[in-house]
Formats: sequence, structure tokens, C-alpha cells
Amino acid sequence: MEELARYLKNYYHLSAAAYDALSACFEEKIFAKNDYLLKEGKICRHLYFLKQGALRGYYNADGKAITHWFGFEDNFVTSFYSFITEKPAVENLQFIEGSIVYAISKERLNGLFNQYHEIERLVRIVYEQYYIRLEERYVNAQFKTAAELYHNLLEQSPHIIGRVPLGYISSYLGITQETLSRIRKPR
Repeated sequence: MEELARYLKNYYHLSAAAYDALSACFEEKIFAKNDYLLKEGKICRHLYFLKQGALRGYYNADGKAITHWFGFEDNFVTSFYSFITEKPAVENLQFIEGSIVYAISKERLNGLFNQYHEIERLVRIVYEQYYIRLEERYVNAQFKTAAELYHNLLEQSPHIIGRVPLGYISSYLGITQETLSRIRKPR
């Protein structure tokens, strides 16, 4: 739970009582590579903190898996749409490495919101950060070239190349693997 405490302090400082109550509600879960955290059509009832490992979020469209995000250590991950709306997920969350997560149910989290308003404020900030990243990704996809997208990805997440298959990266960037290979060739 030390990773979680360190991460939370980056967003909002919780009182010791609020942190203790929050950490008591998380349970550790271990997943193997290729396991699913969530499959489309299921309702996501937990918010997860990724302690170790990596996963991807992807949609199925016309028989193709389209990767739209990656999660790595020290991030909250979930199907935010499904978690917030309590509707079936339209995405799949699949581990691309063996991983360890801390999970908290929406029910328990809502109970903490009522008891500790500072936890509610913290989670609101986490949601805001998620939506900021989502909008940045959308804007970048609209106005940047494939090469610019790839170089931005390397700048923001240099570890991604060694950890994520190139097919997932090309899907994430919205380009073919051949285009990604051309971009990656030294000049």
C-alpha cells in the first residue's frame, strides 16, 4: 500500500484517518499476462490501482481490436464509463504483463465519500486527470501526424517500447504496423 500512499499524495493530501479508512477497503489481486480485468458487456464495479504491471484498454470494431489506452504502475485503472454509469462496458481491459492491483468496490468507495469528503475530493481529482488525458489524446489524434504521435508517446512514456507489443502501439496510434516500422527506422 506504500505505492498507493505515495501516489495519492501527488493529488491530494488525506488525513491519516481518511487514508487508513481508504486503504482498509482496498484488496490486492494478482493477474497473469493476458488475463482480463474486464470484458465488454460486463459492468465494472471496481476502481483499481495498478501496483505492478501493465494493461491495455481496447474496443472490438469490425473484427479488429483497437487499443485506445495503456495503464502502467502507479495509475488508477478501470472502465471509467462503466464504473461511473453502472452500464455495461464497451471496452475490454487486458493485462499485457503479469500484474498486481489494489481493488475497491464502488459501493465501498461511495460509503467513504459520505464519511470523508476529502476522499470524494481526491477521487474527483483522479477523474479530472483521466479526462484531461482523454481530451489531450483526442486533440492530438486530430491534429498531429503519425510521426508526431509516435514521438510524443516516446517522450511521455519512453518505457512503452520495451513493454508493449508493437501491434498494440500501432493500433493505439491509429496507424498500421508498416507505418510504425517506417517511423521507427533510423534516418
